[in-house]
Amino acid sequence: MTFNPRSQRKPKGEGHARRAEILAAAERIFVEHGYEGATIRKIADEVGLSSTALYMHFSEKSEILHEICSRAFSSLLEANEAVSGHPDEPEARLRRMLRAYMDFGFANPNAYRLAYMTRPIELREGAQSAARELGHELFRSFEKAVEEVEAAGLLRGDARTTAQALWAGVHGVVSLMITKPYFDWVDRETLVTTLLDGLVAGLLKS
Repeated sequence: MTFNPRSQRKPKGEGHARRAEILAAAERIFVEHGYEGATIRKIADEVGLSSTALYMHFSEKSEILHEICSRAFSSLLEANEAVSGHPDEPEARLRRMLRAYMDFGFANPNAYRLAYMTRPIELREGAQSAARELGHELFRSFEKAVEEVEAAGLLRGDARTTAQALWAGVHGVVSLMITKPYFDWVDRETLVTTLLDGLVAGLLKS
């Protein structure tokens, strides 16, 4: 007998818990099937809901994608704010912020891929604007940490260029490791430490 996930509906749960369950399932389905291949029906089946019941939480799949991205940006922004309030020297704070960014990506690979590797066309116009605003706020919090290093006289170049170069470097490692897991990677901690050491040595004064 073929198992039909829709035949075993889960009991109605609390609103916040059910939304979180829907978002977690949607992350997996968006990554596995792509935005176009993901459907409300597939997401509902994964959670054990009817499509009608899922529409009580989200009006369309673009709204689900938007919330996944918004939560990812908000989590990273909170991490940046926590690091910013730590009584470290500017260079140490910057390294902690870069590591927190990578730690988030490795711990939340699906959310990271959707937040940073989703085509803009896959977000409806309102969601695109909100995602851009949140992404800008997040990057700005990181750029401020770089400006603090610049104010301490430790940058080789300007803060804006350095911030973008640092972000590109850490994003490159995270995106490669989560999308190419079959590659013969060295120990992740060793690679992350080597990357940070190289970026700091190349962009900051000794």
